[in-house]
Amino acid sequence: MTVPRAHGPRLSLAPGELHLWALRPPTDAEEPQAVAELDAEERRRAAGFLRPDARLDYLHAHIALRRLLSAYTGTAPGLLRLRRAPCPYCGGPHGRPVLPGSLHFSLSHSHGLVLYGVAASPVGVDVQRVPTAPTVEACLPRLHPAERDEVLRAPEDRRPRVFAQLWSRKEAYLKGLGTGLSHGVGDDYLGVHASAGGHRSPDGWLVADLHGCPDHVAALAVAATTGHRAVLRELPDRIGRLPRREAAEEIAAARPVLSMALPARTPIPTPTHEE
Repeated sequence: MTVPRAHGPRLSLAPGELHLWALRPPTDAEEPQAVAELDAEERRRAAGFLRPDARLDYLHAHIALRRLLSAYTGTAPGLLRLRRAPCPYCGGPHGRPVLPGSLHFSLSHSHGLVLYGVAASPVGVDVQRVPTAPTVEACLPRLHPAERDEVLRAPEDRRPRVFAQLWSRKEAYLKGLGTGLSHGVGDDYLGVHASAGGHRSPDGWLVADLHGCPDHVAALAVAATTGHRAVLRELPDRIGRLPRREAAEEIAAARPVLSMALPARTPIPTPTHEE
């Protein structure tokens, strides 16, 4: 049997490179044409959304994901077999999403912005809307004690963004691990160690903030012990409405809008909690 292949040039990762892609889904009520490229589980989840706008955001995000991964693997979007890896702690089928082969990916979306990460090793990305002050107050107890100190030391009007950036680092790291928030948000310190000039990365991981969105914060985490480079590109909002060949050409033609070095980090000690 001949397996349908993807249209357009193949994308590839250079050694030590992490690719990031951003999408702002359309805000109108028109459904994307490529829903047939999703599998039964994705269509079931889309049907479960009560709000039509949330359903459309999900469809656009996951159609774009399949078309993006198709550009790396050479397999047609509808034939990609997305599965859940076993949880590294309990072995249950709810770990990070995976593909057969060596390509790793992550997806995050929040209030009109979708972020994707593609790497040759486990990767996690997260994007968050900056929360309200009451939300910060309610969630502070879940943080590592030293992280709570850092949020509370920030000027009051800056605390929501400081908290959101810290939380985004945690989500990116825990997505990369494949545990999600069930691992315990406060178990690992991922705050900013002022004397070291940067935030702490867990052993075997590089964690970094992404800047540039006034209403959002974002972060990435990649399993690596050597320096990497992250390259960000943007997907056109209509990517899920284009014919498959045109979508592949748009992806292949996308140019970097940001490139940032992720240096290998010297271990940073966890600061002492201030009573």
